[in-house]
Amino acid sequence: MQENVVRKECMKTEKRVYTIKDIEALPEGERAELIDGEMFRMDSPDLVHQEILGELYIVVRQYIRSRGGKCKVYFSPFAVYINNDVYNYVEPDLLVICDVDKLDRKGCHGAPDWLVEIVSPGSKKMDYVRKLFKYRTSGVQVYWIIDPMKKMVKVYDFNRDTETDYTFTDEIPVGIYEDFAIDFTAFDQSYWEWPIKG
Repeated sequence: MQENVVRKECMKTEKRVYTIKDIEALPEGERAELIDGEMFRMDSPDLVHQEILGELYIVVRQYIRSRGGKCKVYFSPFAVYINNDVYNYVEPDLLVICDVDKLDRKGCHGAPDWLVEIVSPGSKKMDYVRKLFKYRTSGVQVYWIIDPMKKMVKVYDFNRDTETDYTFTDEIPVGIYEDFAIDFTAFDQSYWEWPIKG
């Protein structure tokens, strides 16, 4: 007796690998990031995000300038070719680069020294998982995740292999500088408590 064997073919869906060319081909006004060839669309930041980013940028820039520092500070949107390849491209909220040879007119080629992401409800997995791994393995020295909803800052110092939680009432040391700490209580907080309208 012969048995009929039915073979079920497994359909393999191959995941598309995106490159910098796909980022460059996005319609004007659309933004996305690449992590190992996977593309992630970016939402527009809200008002609290922009308030915190603006305050932080001013404080960091003033610190660097007051000491005649060579490091450069930028804020998003700013292109970072984090692995200096075609499969990885990020736009951190704030970044400090001390090796100016990594800079050209298009952005930063390689890992910045200090990166800051301001988390939103839709970016948690990206900031706490994907970017954490990418930043750690690419040579970033210090990575901050600012959570405005919790009023918390998680600081990863990859050089010292430490992870520390701070609140917005703490003075938070900036790991790439010996004598610099950020005091969030000195920021203009007038917009931070605005209700979210939907």
